[in-house]
Amino acid sequence: MEFGVVLQCNPPAWRVVDLARKSELAGFSYVWTFDSHLLWQEPYVIYSQILAQTHRVIVGPMVTNPATRDWTVTASTFATLNDMFGNRTVCGIGRGDSAVRVINGKPVTLAELRESIGVIRELASSRATDYKDSHLQFPWSRGSELPMYVAAYGPKALALTGEVGDGFILQLADLSIAEWSINAVRAAAAAAGRDPASIRICVAAPAYIGDDVAHQRDQVRWFGGMVGNHVADIVERYGADGAAVPPELTDYIKNRQGYDYNEHGRAGNTHTEFVPDEIVDRFCVLGTAQAHIDKLIALKELGVDQFAIYLQHDAQEATLEAYAQTVIPALVEHARARS
Repeated sequence: MEFGVVLQCNPPAWRVVDLARKSELAGFSYVWTFDSHLLWQEPYVIYSQILAQTHRVIVGPMVTNPATRDWTVTASTFATLNDMFGNRTVCGIGRGDSAVRVINGKPVTLAELRESIGVIRELASSRATDYKDSHLQFPWSRGSELPMYVAAYGPKALALTGEVGDGFILQLADLSIAEWSINAVRAAAAAAGRDPASIRICVAAPAYIGDDVAHQRDQVRWFGGMVGNHVADIVERYGADGAAVPPELTDYIKNRQGYDYNEHGRAGNTHTEFVPDEIVDRFCVLGTAQAHIDKLIALKELGVDQFAIYLQHDAQEATLEAYAQTVIPALVEHARARS
């Protein structure tokens, strides 16, 4: 299993770069960031500094969207970063949440998402593609490669992921929902004639190691509220009877009263009281180091290739250190120098 971190681009930007450096030293392979241009600083500018000050980590958004930037601009940015630093970028993409809703926009349709994935991947991978009735290619790009990871929850989005995604991002760590989602993605890939095993699976969720689970829950309860935004869209589309979507995913938003994006992804925010402790425990990874190891082993057995930690709580460096010393060594296979 590989490991990643998910950072917010809060100022000062050097702090984000510093956390990325520390993450690489701790054994993490990916550095993801939120991409919401009004709430936080511009991630792609910060990526250039992270790449310049690290050696191996792969960087990218978790997640961008097709609405707030022209697709060719997004592709050009990735292709440029790859030209400068080698192929060390990845693109997580979805229909859009905070970045579009804060400016009174709406998430894009699945058809638009599908088309954008093809355009961005082809152009950012030094290939030609059609866009707005033109055949386009970056004449300066050579040898760039950009994997496209799709963030999804609902049945149709999961099917799209299996049909066109290089990777799948599931933003919660519940075992039953992960199993249902991964199976849906793999079934769609097989139906499309693709190798289901070729799709990389990334589970992303807050992780916090320690004995004071009550404090940990309070620090990461915001995550259930963030996921609830997407779940509300799913319930609106599919209903809440459990026929199309597992009730384990939808039941908890019954008491949801709305959402304040000014506190998006913030520990201790004031609008996630509806998220019960049970959901926090299921969606996140909390407790002792051994509890983390046990849950991650279970996710790995379901086919999860990467676990990415949302690092939005009051123990950022301590979490990185604890994972470096205990969790990552337990989940990463090491070759023996002599046997």
